[in-house]
Amino acid sequence: MLRLALWFFIIAIIAAVFGFGGIAAGAAGIAKFVFYVFVVLLVISLVASLLRKA
Repeated sequence: MLRLALWFFIIAIIAAVFGFGGIAAGAAGIAKFVFYVFVVLLVISLVASLLRKA
């Protein structure tokens, strides 16, 4: 999932370089959303791992 966020970030940078502001903003928004979902799933996974060991 982190790789997906990285791809959208790269697409946003390339679109911004070529002057496609709307596409760049959309790709950056998607990248941020996917990154936050990744962070939430990571925290849930770490908490579940700690609860299993206890």
